[in-house]
Amino acid sequence: MGRATCFGAPCPAHTAAAIGFDDIDVLVDAASRRREVELSGRTGTNVVVNYTRSKTEAEETADAVRKAGADVRLVQADVANDEDCQRLARAASDAWGRIDILVNNAGTTKFVTNHADLESLSADDFTRIYKVNVVGPFQMIRACIAALRAHKDGSVVNVSSIAGVAGIGSSVAYAASKGALNTMTYSLARALAPEVRVNAVCPGYVDTPWFVKQFGSEAAERIADAEGKRSPLQRAADGAEIAKTVLFFAGPESRNITGETLLSDTGLHLSLPGARRG
Repeated sequence: MGRATCFGAPCPAHTAAAIGFDDIDVLVDAASRRREVELSGRTGTNVVVNYTRSKTEAEETADAVRKAGADVRLVQADVANDEDCQRLARAASDAWGRIDILVNNAGTTKFVTNHADLESLSADDFTRIYKVNVVGPFQMIRACIAALRAHKDGSVVNVSSIAGVAGIGSSVAYAASKGALNTMTYSLARALAPEVRVNAVCPGYVDTPWFVKQFGSEAAERIADAEGKRSPLQRAADGAEIAKTVLFFAGPESRNITGETLLSDTGLHLSLPGARRG
């Protein structure tokens, strides 16, 4: 039986998928992160694609994985719900007998870009964002931990954000949730070693179709151009580039790494004093 991976993904419509590299099976939560799933499919990874509302997108992702030659399952679930997390883990284990990698890639936010506008964020906003961005990854790890430990070489990859390092981004609640996810990465890297590694990828702005859906194509293009000019590398990252970084942490090339929060932000942190890490 091959290895298995379980991925959780940050996206407004929290979804999931399971992927494997050759002899690996993966569970990815967030079908909107199609590039991660498709890249894994190309490596022969078996995938469980999870979605909450975006069924059409999830089916398109599943089709792409099948065309790449990998096995795939489609599951509707919400990572904020612990029973759904347990069901996602069972879907991967029942299909392939193991889970080797968990990528927590589900997330949500509320746009209050003026962080001084305290009245625009409520306690309910914080609770909703934390349930998906922090509690959801914890519940997914808990649901998969027995399978991840079973073969002594499990890997968890949390998809975080520069917002959690620098206190910037779509809202104070979002930045705080990603900061909490980074701290949980450190805590669980220590607690789950040596059987399971836990790392996080912290992208800056990533040019994805999500911005087109939210703001329209013209506004999304302006955002991408402006965000690209803010960084030393003078470009916006592409989703496929972030996917490759996630897959590095998921695969055997990173076996000596745990407790890392890697900034993949085209150098944006270099112009943000608050993003310096000791």
